[in-house]
Amino acid sequence: MIALRNLIKRYQLASVLVLALLLAVVLPLALDIFRLNLVGKYLTYAFVAIGLVMVWGYGGVLSLGQGVFFGLGGYAMAMFLKLEASDPITTKIQSTPGIPDFMDWNQITELPLFWLPFKSLPLTLIAIIAVPTLLAWIVSFAMFKRRVGGVYFAIITQAVALIVTVLIIGQQGYTGGVNGMTDLKTVLGWDTRTDHAKYILYYLCVALLLASILLCRWIQTGKAGTLLLAMRDKEDRVRFSGYDVANFRIFTFCLAAALSGIGGALFSLQVGFMSPSFVGIVPSVEMVIFAAVGGRMSLVGAVYGTLLVNAGKTFFSESFPDLWLFLMAALFIGVTMAFPMGLAGIWESHVVPWWNKRGAGKTPAVEVHKTPTTRAEMAAPTTAEPGKLPPGISGQQA
Repeated sequence: MIALRNLIKRYQLASVLVLALLLAVVLPLALDIFRLNLVGKYLTYAFVAIGLVMVWGYGGVLSLGQGVFFGLGGYAMAMFLKLEASDPITTKIQSTPGIPDFMDWNQITELPLFWLPFKSLPLTLIAIIAVPTLLAWIVSFAMFKRRVGGVYFAIITQAVALIVTVLIIGQQGYTGGVNGMTDLKTVLGWDTRTDHAKYILYYLCVALLLASILLCRWIQTGKAGTLLLAMRDKEDRVRFSGYDVANFRIFTFCLAAALSGIGGALFSLQVGFMSPSFVGIVPSVEMVIFAAVGGRMSLVGAVYGTLLVNAGKTFFSESFPDLWLFLMAALFIGVTMAFPMGLAGIWESHVVPWWNKRGAGKTPAVEVHKTPTTRAEMAAPTTAEPGKLPPGISGQQA
């Protein structure tokens, strides 16, 4: 029991356990399947947010192109699902049966070579992580090895997001273009549109999200996490100590890309489509806002920030369809101005001191008398009652 308590304290697992209880028990019992499916979609964005905590909060490098990695993971899963939905029997009315419908509309008569690996689910699962990680390694290696960082790195990641978006839209015959990939219904014959399937996919998303948080927390509490914080604050000092700053940042950026790819794949599974609208600059900036609202130094806070922002977007768009964009802007500005450290900062600056003060108020005050140890202390005046000796002085001393 003591070992378990020390483990929870060391890795700060109490907040993770509370989050797990909320996601796995409270929300499924409180929400209907439609709303729970929305929460599942929100949680796919949380993978990107916790990756940004590692890159931005701990690494000190702001990336404004994380939507690219989210989209690559989502497209990898969508390609597998689209091929399964495009079997020769289902597409027999097409000019070329057995290929996706958008390829047939663009007069493509044969499945492209780079689509072939996505006929296999194991290869697809590898691609979900490998493709975003590979692109992240190329970008980060080229930038960090040349000591490019700060605002320049943020602008470059924005440029990458724009390039990938234009590429996806322009290659309509191979990617579905601006409409994306739709009509994604089954995984190995299992219908993902039923209520039972939605519950399973939701819990799968929760389990992978919690596992990702624990992985990142393990990295933070280790040597790599300490070095990331040191590089963020005193990069030159870490470099002069003999560490390769670029390699640590490349690793962190690739980790964030892999987590984003997993989130994108889960998004395609739960929502049933993927489009370039989740790849560009605007969704990438929104994902940064998720981490900022939750607290860019807190993994659990990033999840809460993602849920708060997306729940607010849904509520405002349903209740105030003409004003919801202004209300969302007010939410972003208000939170960042009032709480610069996000929701996690509220906990640290308000809740924890209040709790400690409340606990201290319940502790009974005990008057402690110090026994005099020197001649000066024994000669000092005391407030002893008449007829009684001062505390700590025996009758023989008197």
